Order: sequence, then C-alpha cells, then structure tokens
Amino acid sequence: MSLDNANFLVVEDSPTMRQLISFSLKRFKGAKIIEAVDGVDALKKLSGPDRIDLILTDINMPVMDGLKLVSLVRQNAQLKAIPIIIITTEGAEEDRERGLALGANAYISKPIQSSHLIKTISDLLAAA
Repeated sequence: MSLDNANFLVVEDSPTMRQLISFSLKRFKGAKIIEAVDGVDALKKLSGPDRIDLILTDINMPVMDGLKLVSLVRQNAQLKAIPIIIITTEGAEEDRERGLALGANAYISKPIQSSHLIKTISDLLAAA
C-alpha cells in the first residue's frame, strides 16, 4: 500500500494527544486524519464513507476502551485487515500483551516519539 494519501483514524479522548498524533501524521503526503473520541465514535467513523488505512487508538477512554475497539475491529470481516497501533500511557506488560493478543499490530507507549511513530506506521503500511 502507498504511504501517500493514507486515511488515519486517531481514537483518543484527550484533545491535546489527538492533536499531537495528528501533527505527526501530517508528515505523510496527502494524509487524511479522522478523529474519534472513544471506541463507539471510532466504530461510527469506521462504518462511514471513508476507507480507513490505519487505526491509532488509546486504551483508557470513556464509553468504550481501545482494547474493546481492537477486539471488535478484528471480529468484523470488512475491518479486520486494518492495521492497528495502540498508543497509551499504560506501560504495563500485561496490557501490551493483551492488546497484541487481541490483534493490535503494534504498541507504542506515551510520550510518543514522532520518529518512532512514523517508522512504525511506515512499516505497517508497507506490509499491508
């Protein structure tokens, strides 16, 4: 898949963190960034008209957390191939293992380093 014109879904309840992640994603030429405030909002956006190429999600969010979102995306035939990166302050090893076991492709701890995020996304999209 081309890294240009990719559609990213950023699922994060903190406006500051969403802005920070979105800013990093603007390094991809023609990137479209769709934002969601929690897992329920993300599912609505995923069933919308835009094709999503990659999901970046927090774990701790109200209404529906990131782990539940990962689980539901992986159970959905139309969505299950979308790469997912979990970005969270939860550095606990069991959270990381659970996220990856549920089907996340990568796990990045906050504070995020833009260069690490860009490399992870590039690797995932290149493999898609």
